[in-house]
Amino acid sequence: MIKSLNIQNFKIHKNSTLEFGNLNILTGINSSGKSSVIQSLLLLRQNQQTGQLDKGLELNGDLYDIGLIEDAFCQYADEEHLGFSIITDKKGGNYWWKYAAANRSLQKDFIPISDHSDIQPVDFLPGNFHYISASRWSPRESYPLNTNAVENKRQISQKKGECDLVVHYLYHYGVEKKYQVKETLRHPNTASAGLLDQVSAWEGVISDKVNVRPQMEGKAFVLKYSYNKPNDIIPSKEYNATNVGFGLSYALPIIVAMLTAEPGDLVIIENPEAHLHPQGQSELVQLIAIAAQQGVQVIIETHSDHIINGVLVATKQFEENNKKGIDKQLVKLFYFHKNEETQTSCIDTINIVGDGKIDKQPSGFFDQTEKDLNYLLGF
Repeated sequence: MIKSLNIQNFKIHKNSTLEFGNLNILTGINSSGKSSVIQSLLLLRQNQQTGQLDKGLELNGDLYDIGLIEDAFCQYADEEHLGFSIITDKKGGNYWWKYAAANRSLQKDFIPISDHSDIQPVDFLPGNFHYISASRWSPRESYPLNTNAVENKRQISQKKGECDLVVHYLYHYGVEKKYQVKETLRHPNTASAGLLDQVSAWEGVISDKVNVRPQMEGKAFVLKYSYNKPNDIIPSKEYNATNVGFGLSYALPIIVAMLTAEPGDLVIIENPEAHLHPQGQSELVQLIAIAAQQGVQVIIETHSDHIINGVLVATKQFEENNKKGIDKQLVKLFYFHKNEETQTSCIDTINIVGDGKIDKQPSGFFDQTEKDLNYLLGF
């Protein structure tokens, strides 16, 4: 598990440090550095997978495309290098990489390594890894098959966190392997531990009494939905994913990843609130919080106060009954904004002090509703 991340001269980050917990929330104004934190991890991960962290950084790959060196390099940097430092919770887990970004090379797409004695080309991100991007797939008529990625690598995406393999993943582990969800993650509305039933139960917080069923058709998969009527054993007819709300498809990879993640895994989620009603957002965060409490590390980028409030509710639930929610000590809230003079990222850590309350509310931290209501009420 990552304990801290330091970023030097990457995009808007001149020198930023984040101390991570199990559940990490990145929020703040647009273009203030939230996505760049995620991109730094994706950049290191995809170069780790190709085994070249000790040689340099290829800026474009399966997880993310940065572009050219000039796109990655901080405009206001004082030195001609990019630096990343990661501290993990394992013994000796302190890793530092420094890459040369000289002006003469700005039009290239590969940044060579600089001389540095602490370079360690090791597996600094152990466990399984899921990236669920903001541009994940909308409902489709069919979904692709990729046996190696799903069954051997346990991935729900082929590239860019699009979650195009989530239906194959759900079919393999839910239908073929009959994966049993851990008791702590099971939804109270169903006694079944089967992955398909649990996915349906958690999708039910978005669309009540929905059933989710992946099916294989030739070399592809289709996703079917049906609904249970009250006191009716037989569900409704099946609908294709394209004929139900976008929210079900957008939430599906998050639910599947959370229900199958193991302690030590890392799950990065961009905009979990996309296409979801506030109630669905709040309920979805409950699942994420429970998984994080069990040792899964989650990094979320969000613009939703319902996601933030859902996290705070989960911490209060833990205080009242530690069988639910998440310990506030495992949660980190980061608020991003810009330094007006240097136009670089500033990060405030907001502490949860107890009873679901925070220690401060910086200007711009989900205060727009209050501002609008004050105007409407004449204050």
